[in-house]
Amino acid sequence: MDYLDPPIDKAEVALRLDALVQRHARAGNLGMQVLNVLGGRAEALVEKLPDSVRDRLEGGTEQALTMAMGAAQRSRGVVGGQPSWLNRAVTTAMGAAGGFGGLPSALAELPITTTVLLRAIQDVAAEYDFDPAEEGVRFDCVQVFAAAGPLDHDDGADLAFLTTRVAVTGKAMQALISRVAPRLSVVLGQKLAAQTVPILGAAAGAATNYVFTSYYQQMAHVHFGLRRLAMDADMPHAEVVEKFRQRIAAPVVKTSKR
Repeated sequence: MDYLDPPIDKAEVALRLDALVQRHARAGNLGMQVLNVLGGRAEALVEKLPDSVRDRLEGGTEQALTMAMGAAQRSRGVVGGQPSWLNRAVTTAMGAAGGFGGLPSALAELPITTTVLLRAIQDVAAEYDFDPAEEGVRFDCVQVFAAAGPLDHDDGADLAFLTTRVAVTGKAMQALISRVAPRLSVVLGQKLAAQTVPILGAAAGAATNYVFTSYYQQMAHVHFGLRRLAMDADMPHAEVVEKFRQRIAAPVVKTSKR
């Protein structure tokens, strides 16, 4: 007979929550570093894209995400779980290649990067003992893309995806992709614009892809870390998320040095 482990105590819950808060903070700091390098705002970057690109970005993002779902899952049958640094290295190299050729090559690189990003999120899910092949976990992996994005780090927006729940039905995955695509298209539009910044070119492409991969990996740790914590502590998920939100909102108390 198998016995379930007893729920973890309040001290362990607090430690894990604090660790996830630190991950959330690191995710936001990465985006600010890129904006400092590019010398602009995320909104201004997107405005620099041609109207024709902006008009088809949302539809292209939805198509890329749909394709990525199949490709990322198939890749797991060929190559098992990969370390986080390897996923970042792959997307960084692709970003450099995409940025080297300007907008045309950056557009061509977008679906491939989306696939690798989703695969990186799946690998994080597996770290918390969730099976990426299960339908519910696949839903959660796509939901991570509903976070605000590294260049628009708003505490309200990038945490909203944590409490969004969708019933798992036959058509639900495509419905979820359709809902996530508008948010992700804005984020990918920022990435595209950053890759086409004059002079920086390949360097900007590599930097943005590194940051985007790191950001979604961190947010995936927050997402699946909270789900695992709720299970290990035998607490409602909503209660765990609320405790996490309270820690995010709490002011940082600085101690004076003597």
